[in-house]
Amino acid sequence: MATRESPIQMVRKMIDLSTITNPAETRLRKASNIWDLRAIAKRRTPKGPFDYTDGAAEDEVGIARARQAFQDIELHPTVLEDVTRVSTGWDVLGTRSAYPLAIAPTGFTRLMHTAGERAGARSAHAYGIPFTLSTLGTTSIEDVRSAVPQGRLWMQLYMMKDRSRSIELVHRAKAAGYDALHITVDTPVAGARHRDRRNGMQFPPRLTPTAMLDAAPKVEWWWSFLTSDPIEFAAISEWDGTVAELLDTMFDPSVDYEALAEVRAAWDGPIVVKGVQSLDDAKRLASLGVDAITLSNHGGRQLDRAPVPFLLLPEVVREVGGDVEVHLDTGIMSGTDIVAAVALGARSTMVGRAYLYGLMAGGQAGVNRALAILTDEIARTMRLLGVCALEELGPQHVTQLERLRPRR
Repeated sequence: MATRESPIQMVRKMIDLSTITNPAETRLRKASNIWDLRAIAKRRTPKGPFDYTDGAAEDEVGIARARQAFQDIELHPTVLEDVTRVSTGWDVLGTRSAYPLAIAPTGFTRLMHTAGERAGARSAHAYGIPFTLSTLGTTSIEDVRSAVPQGRLWMQLYMMKDRSRSIELVHRAKAAGYDALHITVDTPVAGARHRDRRNGMQFPPRLTPTAMLDAAPKVEWWWSFLTSDPIEFAAISEWDGTVAELLDTMFDPSVDYEALAEVRAAWDGPIVVKGVQSLDDAKRLASLGVDAITLSNHGGRQLDRAPVPFLLLPEVVREVGGDVEVHLDTGIMSGTDIVAAVALGARSTMVGRAYLYGLMAGGQAGVNRALAILTDEIARTMRLLGVCALEELGPQHVTQLERLRPRR
């Protein structure tokens, strides 16, 4: 007599279990570009952390202009070129990078997702690019190194009012094998970030009645936050107050070229100065022998309506590109943006928000997806332009179309 099948066995026969996938993987796979990851991140992250990532200073004109500048380009392809194989890497600060790309330093990172800097560092290592830890990062210098023992790590430094604490970070980064120091120079005081003020963004976050209402559809974020290890800064043991208060307590408005020399004396590796926004400053820094400058307006988060780094790039490269590497930050949302920057002379680029959107959308897997999108776009854009290597890219491939120009 045949054995009667149970209801569960009958259902298993009807359903092909191999087609059932992890919901997070399905969600991330559907993201075609960084903007798609942003949309997912917004749905899954409380308003305070999302707006801290997404927002900028004052009226947020600076970040809008930076992104618009990348849209206002015309690309010039060469046809009938064999682009079967494309080389997307070259040396950045003396070491091979698989792409002209690095993850930028971002503060409060574990507020976006508890995987935080470890996820960023692991993904960067997997893709053969550097990861930069912020002074305001939420994982220690040593713990990031433990997450990627062989990974390429850069350290970003704010010169704090207590100068000895900044120098201590330099020594710790050196001991942990970080291979470049990025000194941020565009933060004498904190920018006016209105979204954070309106949201009452505090560190650590509190479950206020407003936050609880916002948290209702974002239970996974809050559960992860409440059950994970307490968040600490790379440079500060503890803090209880608003983000703006923290920044104004840390940043030192007296920082000058003597402070730069003080750091230089404590660090024997490559030095990058991040936050350069004029040709004159680029020339002066090049004359001082720094290894690279990063054209950046801090993602529009400091001085709103500051110069657009991408628009400064050709002139700066023309004047100092033979003396220092020129890197580019602010507004990059696609691999095409990165290729355009390289064509106009950038040795490398940095992404902050683009990586954080991935982190918020899906933790480690989300960062992997963000880098997969960007690196696929880099290779595809190069093929469509008819170039096989970064060295072949040049100004002949990109025209910056005029939208904003000084009135004479």
